[in-house]
Amino acid sequence: MKTIQHLLLTSVVFLLITLPGKSTAQQNQLSDWSQWRGPMHTGAAPAGNPPVEFSETKNLKWKTEIPGKGHATPIVWKNNIIVLTAVATHEKPAAGQTAAGTDSPMAANKAETIHEFKVLLIDRHNGKIIWDRTVTREMPLEGTHELGSWASNSPCTDGERIYAYLGSRGLHCLDFDGNILWQKDFGQSNKHMSFGEGESPYLHENRIFVQWDQNGESFLVALDTRTGEEVWKKERDEVTSWSTPLVVEVNGKAQVITSAPNQVRSYDAETGEVIWFSTGMTRNVIPNPVYGDGILYVMSGFRGSALQAIDIARAKGDISGTDVILWTYNQDTPYTPNPLLMGGKLYFLRVNNGFLTSLDAKTGEIVYARENIQGISTLFSSPTGVNDRIYIATKNSVVVVSAGKEPRILAANTLGDDFHASPVIVDNELILRGFSSLYCFSE
Repeated sequence: MKTIQHLLLTSVVFLLITLPGKSTAQQNQLSDWSQWRGPMHTGAAPAGNPPVEFSETKNLKWKTEIPGKGHATPIVWKNNIIVLTAVATHEKPAAGQTAAGTDSPMAANKAETIHEFKVLLIDRHNGKIIWDRTVTREMPLEGTHELGSWASNSPCTDGERIYAYLGSRGLHCLDFDGNILWQKDFGQSNKHMSFGEGESPYLHENRIFVQWDQNGESFLVALDTRTGEEVWKKERDEVTSWSTPLVVEVNGKAQVITSAPNQVRSYDAETGEVIWFSTGMTRNVIPNPVYGDGILYVMSGFRGSALQAIDIARAKGDISGTDVILWTYNQDTPYTPNPLLMGGKLYFLRVNNGFLTSLDAKTGEIVYARENIQGISTLFSSPTGVNDRIYIATKNSVVVVSAGKEPRILAANTLGDDFHASPVIVDNELILRGFSSLYCFSE
């Protein structure tokens, strides 16, 4: 009898992990945070119970100093945390190599020495650095915003390989022993006002997608994850954006969604052909597209506000002004922070400040609007949610807010670091990448 039960259980497990149409990334445990914005690409963890209250001494599992500077949100695979950073050396560049775009008033940071661009693998149990791999040594030729870094792009992984994207420093594929398998150079990006780089790649099955929007030749490219070779590349009539693409399965077919100032577009993931498009967002688009329950959400909030909720199953050709766009909400949308989709509600912060809005994700009806979250003035990270609460990281603090009908502040946790990377929640742990250290909190 036990043998029969064992065989039945084994069969069920086998069916669950070999369901047709499911990629390796989709089959991984939802507790993994394998790419930017988490396992569901919404900013929400599907489960977990990290502490509400924590500090440098309370509920701190470990704290590890990270060399260099990097605002990229880390990722987690099983017991490994992957972090990107750029470390300035004392080595001067060759004659003629100077940072470009430094005439911009926003390019307060410019490189004066060669930087080592590193991928770090960290033990999730104790915070120890397992290995530290320099994937390239270069002089950053572009300036960055005073609040930016030269390692602001989050990596991603399929559990076999790590894909470390560093913008003008290229895309680097490593195994979990730190060996470099392949590298891809996209050239030098020219971002508007030398604001710097920060968009992340998107991993889907055996393809990795990079959205290269700049003041110059813009394109969307699909690469083979095993070799780094181009599968297809499509030119885009776009100016600078920092949004990460999103892949959505629609009627059994994968679409790559991009959000940008000129247009919102959907591409066939296999061929790169445009399936549908809509009017664009505001200038300087940063928030990613977000998808749930058949509806796609795109938004931005620089010098204006734009939010569209799109019935993606009906989208084809030019959907501008049609009923395929289910609803819009054109106020209080975010500039830098991404939205959070959780529990049937869409949460987002106004521009770069602490005013929080919540809408019914299906109808667009206001749950609450422009609620002032005390303790948050200016921030550049994105909110992360789990269960009934939202974690918002800012300077020297992480504020925990209740989700639901009204935003109650559950805790304002003071820390000795600044945060532009977003909180990561895995199981019962909260992982934070500060300017100087990586934190892990657990009760």
